[in-house]
Amino acid sequence: MKDLTIIIPAKNEHESLPVVLKSLIKFKCAITVSLKKDDLLTINAIKKFKVNIHKQSKIGYGNSLTEAIEKCKTKYFCIFNADGSFEAKDLYRMYKIVKKTDFVFASRYDRGGGSDDDSILTLVGNFFFTALAKIFFSLRINDILYTYIMGRTKSFKKIKVKNNDFRFCVELPIKMIFKNYKYTSFPSKEKKRIAGEKKVNEFKDGFLILLEMIRLFFIRK
Repeated sequence: MKDLTIIIPAKNEHESLPVVLKSLIKFKCAITVSLKKDDLLTINAIKKFKVNIHKQSKIGYGNSLTEAIEKCKTKYFCIFNADGSFEAKDLYRMYKIVKKTDFVFASRYDRGGGSDDDSILTLVGNFFFTALAKIFFSLRINDILYTYIMGRTKSFKKIKVKNNDFRFCVELPIKMIFKNYKYTSFPSKEKKRIAGEKKVNEFKDGFLILLEMIRLFFIRK
């Protein structure tokens, strides 16, 4: 897996990130942690690990990911959460699948998947936005807001994601459709986070995501 870089967006994850990095060492791939330059607690917590630290130039979840992937030099990348909620063993399966496609989406809502960290509000919201994406864009995935994603770095760079916040979650798969890229999904189990709190504001970010989907429906670029 030397042609893979795991991209970890982090924000105040000094408690969980060291545990996550220990679980990823066995995969023998590059790891980039992307975070704000003033997040010193997290930076100091991972000093002993052999990882690349990207200090984002702006703020936001989307900015953290986009900047790090744009600088990625390996053939493939994978987004991996810093809170310990993603199942590391699924990386093996994703890596095999991505060689035959452009993007692989892990899904909590495919048969065999599940979540120990979901709430009723996030469940309903994700169902709504996923259904909207199927209607508006014929997107064939069941978990549009889950960013456990592996893909071809070259393909991602051609999509040109612009949103710096959580709108990244819908902009990437929708623009992927516009580019006619190949993609697939498979079931994955979201674990309970090790520490920290959710960074998403369900109502504010949900409203922005809705506006972005409407914009992309009419602009389509």
